[in-house]
Amino acid sequence: MSKILGIDLGTAITKMATIVNGEPKCLETREGSVLMPSVVALSKSDERIVGILAKRQAITNPKNTIHSVKRFIGRRFSDPEVQKELKRLSYETRERKDGGVEVKMGDKWHTPIEISSMLLQKMKLDAEEKLGEKVESVVITCPANFDDSQRTATKTAGEIAGFKVLRIINEPTAAALAYGLGKKKEQKVVVYDFGGGTFDVTILDLVPGEKEDTVEVLATGGEAHLGGNDFDQNIMDWIVDKFKKEQGIDLSKDPLALQRLKEAAENAKIELSSAQETDINLPFITSDSAGPKHLNYKISRTELDNMNRDLVEKSINRVAETLKESKLSKGDINEVILVGGTTLVPAVKSAVKDFFGKNPNTSINPEEVVATGAAIQAEVLRAKEEG
Repeated sequence: MSKILGIDLGTAITKMATIVNGEPKCLETREGSVLMPSVVALSKSDERIVGILAKRQAITNPKNTIHSVKRFIGRRFSDPEVQKELKRLSYETRERKDGGVEVKMGDKWHTPIEISSMLLQKMKLDAEEKLGEKVESVVITCPANFDDSQRTATKTAGEIAGFKVLRIINEPTAAALAYGLGKKKEQKVVVYDFGGGTFDVTILDLVPGEKEDTVEVLATGGEAHLGGNDFDQNIMDWIVDKFKKEQGIDLSKDPLALQRLKEAAENAKIELSSAQETDINLPFITSDSAGPKHLNYKISRTELDNMNRDLVEKSINRVAETLKESKLSKGDINEVILVGGTTLVPAVKSAVKDFFGKNPNTSINPEEVVATGAAIQAEVLRAKEEG
């Protein structure tokens, strides 16, 4: 009986999980991390690279590094939202004959489906290497607001990667499944999903049934450009600004320095989730006629909170709007669950707690919860197939 994967195919990060000894477990990629950046690139030596290695050379090889294709999958090039997105990209795009989007990597044009399939194929190969056996079937998650065309495109990407796609399920539904909510009694659940690239909030009504539990999406909302990447960008801007004032050199004009800054900013944000202060130390960041320049700054959690306060508020405002849409009050909500790496930022967690007047449920790692739920769903479907 071959293993089945649950895959959380994210805008910024992709994760996979399976059932190991009866328990759902996220699997690491070959590079040793559970979190794989959703990035595909053609390196300067014409080699296709996927994941962390592709992300590491993104700033120095911007034209051939493809990211965020989930924003275009199953959508039309002429869609005003898509047009807005295309302006933000470092790589080339054009309209396909069928009205969809194509992206250029090297001298070849690819569809978002093909790029997504490259991400899924890496997941499949790494899972097989890790488990020492073939992986044939998969359940893939997508946002609750994906339409039929986007869901079909996601399914096709899975099939091109060599999977039998058992089902495409909503990310918030997968998160609720991982928590086993709605099993014993009806529950109204808010899924607050703050990822690397996007923010989504979904209100679910979970009702236990004799044969099958039902999950109804009461309302869903989000911000297409609100995520952990914006926190990183604010830290980068802060460093660039400080360095320019002190040294008179603008690091934002130097791609190699920027690549290092981006990694340092992300690491500082992660460290400040558990520490009150951290160092950003980048020796030989640049040089001028006087010789090499080093960068070494302290940044505190309070400074981080101040520079990102408006981002956190934006997410909470979106929650309030979505709650209003569902015609429910805060008191009607039985459970709030956190999804996505950005919810590990203490200021985010406390903003959610303050809004709802209760602690959100964080007993499952928010970065792994969607993939975990997808693996549980995969196992349920397998059991049904086998009767």
